[in-house]
Amino acid sequence: MRSSRTRGERDEGEGLMATTGRFSRRTFVAWVGGASAGFYLFGRLPGTNGPVALAQIPGGTLDPHAVPKFRTPLLVPPVMPRAGTITRRGGQNVDYYEISMRQLAQQILPAGFPATTVWGYGATAARNDRGLLLHNAPSLTIEARWRRPVRVKWINDLVDDGDYLSHLLPVDPTLHWANPPGGTEGRDMRPEFTETPGPYTGPVPIVTHVHGAVGVGDESDGYAEAWYLPAADDIPSGHATEGTWYAFFAGKAEASFDATWEPGSATFQYPNDQRAATLWYHDHTLGMTRLNVYAGPAGFYLVRGGPSGDDAVLDSRTGARASLPGPAPRENDKFPPNKPYREIPIAIQDRSFEADGSLFYPDTRAFFDEIVGDFIPEGEFSPIWNPEFFGNFVMVNGNTWPYLEVERRRYRFRFLNGCQSRFLILDLDAVPGVEVWQIGNEGGFLAAPVDLTADHGNRLLLGLAERADVIVDFTNVPVGSYVLRNVGPDEPFGGGEPDEDFDVADPGSTGQVLQFRVGSRVADDDSTPPRFLRLPPISPLPPATATRRLALIEKMGLGHDSEGNELEGPVEALLGRVEDGEAVEYLWMDPVTENPAVGDTEVWELYNTTGDAHPMHIHEVVFEVVNREGLVLEGEEVATPIETDGVITGPEPWETGFKDTVIAYPGQVTRVKARFAKPGQFVWHCHIVEHEDNEMMRPYRIGPEQPGQPGHGTT
Repeated sequence: MRSSRTRGERDEGEGLMATTGRFSRRTFVAWVGGASAGFYLFGRLPGTNGPVALAQIPGGTLDPHAVPKFRTPLLVPPVMPRAGTITRRGGQNVDYYEISMRQLAQQILPAGFPATTVWGYGATAARNDRGLLLHNAPSLTIEARWRRPVRVKWINDLVDDGDYLSHLLPVDPTLHWANPPGGTEGRDMRPEFTETPGPYTGPVPIVTHVHGAVGVGDESDGYAEAWYLPAADDIPSGHATEGTWYAFFAGKAEASFDATWEPGSATFQYPNDQRAATLWYHDHTLGMTRLNVYAGPAGFYLVRGGPSGDDAVLDSRTGARASLPGPAPRENDKFPPNKPYREIPIAIQDRSFEADGSLFYPDTRAFFDEIVGDFIPEGEFSPIWNPEFFGNFVMVNGNTWPYLEVERRRYRFRFLNGCQSRFLILDLDAVPGVEVWQIGNEGGFLAAPVDLTADHGNRLLLGLAERADVIVDFTNVPVGSYVLRNVGPDEPFGGGEPDEDFDVADPGSTGQVLQFRVGSRVADDDSTPPRFLRLPPISPLPPATATRRLALIEKMGLGHDSEGNELEGPVEALLGRVEDGEAVEYLWMDPVTENPAVGDTEVWELYNTTGDAHPMHIHEVVFEVVNREGLVLEGEEVATPIETDGVITGPEPWETGFKDTVIAYPGQVTRVKARFAKPGQFVWHCHIVEHEDNEMMRPYRIGPEQPGQPGHGTT
């Protein structure tokens, strides 16, 4: 068995094969040629040959090729209604929301196919009768204003007639997870078993994270151990009803902003004093994020205004305020809408379905690589968890392969990669006359617009959880129908070029995303051409006071298939540190090792010793991408001791400004710089959610331990 080294197991002369496992599930040469130059997709483009189709990727009993494409209009997410306004004497008023997560039936597949049972967020109260009380997956958009706080009462309403609802998907109880049946003493732990268990079927814990929120208190960040069960009538005796950190954070919320948490809910507050940006919200429960998010609950959260908002974008020809494509949905708009929208959030997710319309997600490890043992407790493989999952349907804003009617004018799309494990490379190069410009990423506007048409072949790379604010100009596109394609792989991603270094997604299913139906322009387009946009200036972070060497690790193990043949496969993905030139793993349960002082600026170096690219997300902060540098290799392995090769590349043009998620490529160190201003307990993790749920997440703390806080002290 190959495994990553634990602390205290650092034998002299032991090679990297025993330290990090091996590069897996792809040919190493596919990316090693570009390992010194960062992600090189855009250096040159493939020829005009058609895409290479893989064998159809597995899924449920519903064949994606048998489902008609582009039959359903794209849903433009409406705006979440506010429940009211909280007036604060001597302070900024607060927008107040009450939002629950519920189970519902939704027409995700085209009309004529069965509806799908999903979970979705939605408002439970509105301040007037025009407020849209609609639960959906994905949910309505929270519109926040710069420096105007938002307070949300997040309610776990996964109940039916007062009784709890079990999960729609198979929950693997052998992971380090929330573990409500463990009671107060056993919650938030990896349980021990005397025989391999089946899936957990009890009440479902949730906790909501606003991804990209900066300066939020730790009590409102959606910490993975601050979950809570619904206030159901039939919670089994002995179950913990809340996570380890819930009570502590409830006390902080009451002291900080006078909010009392009620059973089955938590009230969080977001200051919104960051740059205007595209954020999103989703569940973040320990060891269950992949399942809770796959079930449906997610939504956009847009911060508008301020010195880095739309009003600060200038037209370089005149120096006056520029005009960006619009309008966007607004609170209390009619639904369905009676006006066209030209600023549209677009969430792209992958799913699989059964023939009855239900969601498919694997209930056995054998789905991934045919390993059927040894499972916990005899072996170390979890029986249900899959190292990655790739759905064979593409869902956009809650429908499979929808269409959008557009005019021959400019549109602003806020793209989000909300997939499970799938990197997207969105491709508009087959649309004649189109122009595509990226103007923003997770942290708001870029330093300058990036011409994706002239320099990058009308292609846009999006790692998991990354966002891109993009202007697509259809002005010179002939009237007709055109498909937004995906030329990313149907497998883990490691960099390189489509068709040359990896096979592109199945052109009959996951290689298609959305159809644009281009019609004639019915009114003048007064938006500013992107080439003339002068984006708000970016103030760089101060020099770093410390550098941390962090490691991305994959632990491998030996199992067997149903015929007894020996198979090697991933046991878990991990984070750790580079210590004495070696990648040393740390588990979720281990004490905090990353502890910046309040106000410090640090560089975090992410040494990727695995064979996959990982989208790394740090809560509470946005960061600058500093550079990338290759690692010295021995054959197909990172050499030990870990050393860099001296070939450094700067951030890509679309990585300028600030980000909250960055792609860390295999065989490289990726450096980011962040300022840690708000004290508290937070996390950093890979946003391949299957990885996140099985040890590729670590707590970190800004400042000293808080009096009375639960575990996770400092090493």
